Amino acid sequence: MLSRLASLLLALLASPALGQEQAMLDRAFDNAVATFETALPRLGVDEAGVDIAAYRDALTLRRFASRHWGGPVTVDLAIRETRTGSCTRFAAFVRIPPENGVVRLVLCPQFFSDGADALRELTILHEMVHVVAGPDECQAMAFAARIEQTAKGRFTPVDAYWQASGCAGSGFSLPSR
Repeated sequence: MLSRLASLLLALLASPALGQEQAMLDRAFDNAVATFETALPRLGVDEAGVDIAAYRDALTLRRFASRHWGGPVTVDLAIRETRTGSCTRFAAFVRIPPENGVVRLVLCPQFFSDGADALRELTILHEMVHVVAGPDECQAMAFAARIEQTAKGRFTPVDAYWQASGCAGSGFSLPSR
């Protein structure tokens, strides 16, 4: 009985934090969708090797028909509470290739840092490239920057990450400033 009461108390105490994280996640997706939809009329069918229709479906519906993965894919979101594994280095990451038609987007504790709304939006734009088109970091950075530049007239500086990832000779490029 006591352990059941302790479990219930723990769940009640964790609920507000999970509610705040869910609100931040919802806002990040809403902002990413708004930015993408603003850019959409000026995008081609394919940008930086990303199928625009599949990307839009993945971002807005969390499911899409994939030319890259060869079939229908569903996006599963998971919030990780601890900085373990890949969460020691990243704010978010995807588990690819899909397993049984599912790609998991894992959101790490640093994704939910206070005052980081713009970075959360950029992270969603970036990670959804991996969901749709695979693991290429340079491709994901170039695409997310293109979306931001097209929608807002500017993009988040990623020069250090671009250089650290060896993107200069990748065939992808960041927009002109």
